[in-house]
Amino acid sequence: MPFVKTKDGTEIFYKDWGSGQPVVFHHGWPLSADDWDAQMLFFLQHGYRVIAHDRRGHGRSAQTAAGHDMDTYAADAAAVVDALDLTNAIHIGHSTGGGEVARYVARYGKGRVAKAILVSSVPPLMLKTDKNPDGTPVSVFDGLRAQLAANRSQFYRELPIPFYGFNRTGAKVIEGVVDNWWRQGMMGAANAHYEGIKAFSETDQTEDLKAIEVPTLVTQGDDDQIVPYMDAVLLQAKLVKNSTLKVYPGYPHGMLTVHADVINPDLLAFIKD
Repeated sequence: MPFVKTKDGTEIFYKDWGSGQPVVFHHGWPLSADDWDAQMLFFLQHGYRVIAHDRRGHGRSAQTAAGHDMDTYAADAAAVVDALDLTNAIHIGHSTGGGEVARYVARYGKGRVAKAILVSSVPPLMLKTDKNPDGTPVSVFDGLRAQLAANRSQFYRELPIPFYGFNRTGAKVIEGVVDNWWRQGMMGAANAHYEGIKAFSETDQTEDLKAIEVPTLVTQGDDDQIVPYMDAVLLQAKLVKNSTLKVYPGYPHGMLTVHADVINPDLLAFIKD
């Protein structure tokens, strides 16, 4: 399997298919590059080179003791981009991966990035603080950590239900989607996932968003039960200079999977515009 070795010796797994303008995908917590299957196949069929990596401690990448923070996530992504010498790239991030994209573009993307897309993403800051009074209380994230530590496997069976909106009236649970979420989660390391909760909830990325200069699509469903959209995509649209906002009525956090038939063409239209 292909790996890139970072400066601290961590091996990062990646997929690299096709040719043409590169589209780089950054996955959410606690998943892997496999979460982008529907998008990678779609863009491959439309003539793009598609690349996705497993974040350290996730999927097939090395399970390290350290580096489970947004700075290192972005540095690892930069290591993959540099190793593959990607330029004129589109970077698409979902959830925590959106935070990774924001920090990567702000710190490493100059001259390499054509456009960015943040989907149901965590920036600017999820945690409730004095400066972010509308954020989510730390008790919620403490609860996630407690469930993960007590029984990670069961936790990863239950979390996909609100993640994909399967708990809404009239929704049908797609068992294969839940199983695939669980499979991806359990491939990763418990310590990386535990510490990753702090990374995605407590990292203030206001300045990252302000620093992004490339055209950026910010998009989310207004029934996102994981990342409240009013404290995420609506603020992203205000902070990113050259942003395009698209909110999907009734769509859940995992809309890339359960509404790929709608989302994929919209992403393509933004990229081609």
